[in-house]
Amino acid sequence: MGNAYDKLQDCLKAVRAKTDFVPQIALILGSGLGNYADTIRVECEIPYSEIPGFPVSTVPGHSGRFIFGTVGDVKLVCMKGRVHYYEGYPIQDVVLPIRLMKLMGAQILFLTNAAGGLNTDTPPGSLMLIRDHISFFAPNPLIGPNVEELGTRFPDMSEVYSGALCEIIRAQAKLHDIPLGEGVYAQLTGPSYESPAEIRALKSLGVDAVGMSTVVDAIAARHAGMKICGISCISNLAAGLSAAPLNHKEVQEAADQAAPRFTSLVTESILAFGKAGLC
Repeated sequence: MGNAYDKLQDCLKAVRAKTDFVPQIALILGSGLGNYADTIRVECEIPYSEIPGFPVSTVPGHSGRFIFGTVGDVKLVCMKGRVHYYEGYPIQDVVLPIRLMKLMGAQILFLTNAAGGLNTDTPPGSLMLIRDHISFFAPNPLIGPNVEELGTRFPDMSEVYSGALCEIIRAQAKLHDIPLGEGVYAQLTGPSYESPAEIRALKSLGVDAVGMSTVVDAIAARHAGMKICGISCISNLAAGLSAAPLNHKEVQEAADQAAPRFTSLVTESILAFGKAGLC
């Protein structure tokens, strides 16, 4: 695990060779949501491929670059494209970007994703505030010797998603008349979509949305002491809840439909975090 921290330091050194930008917020853009990066006043861009040892996105809709810039007066680093466990990367590499952004200076992690909805009252194109999460089958990124430089051996997970940040997002959604659901997000490994039986099981456990990312990122960020919030774009009804077969094109189309509301809510929330002195 010492090698994992050394690898992080090597990645940080490569980033610092290109920019001395210190972000306040780390923002991850999920499938189909990458166009949000066009709203940022950009100071620097670094493709993941230019950072030695950094995992590179292989999924359509994930361009694979860090974007450094500002929204209003708030400085952020934006991941335009994330990496997933199903792409074949070790779980330590999957969460390496989160830890790296923390070392860059980010205090808040703002997670977004495209997810399958388990409730018919959140149709495709809806936005859902992540209130809590459940992980199934994806390895916990903290397994193995603890990286003491990052956080404690046994981090508390009783409030992964910051109550203060979530309250601001709710308030901004209400202020700007943006419909916003809330619920529990579950991460499975993918890359296959879930079966109808798996969806029924998840629904019985109180899951509201399901996807293939986010939870391991949140765990790593919590371990590192970051404040966390997250929004899911409901891209489709999960397996068995609709007669239509699931496909990635549908995910991207639903994200396009939600893009104006998503852009507004993320922007207003980031500005409000800054005004509240939370970053």
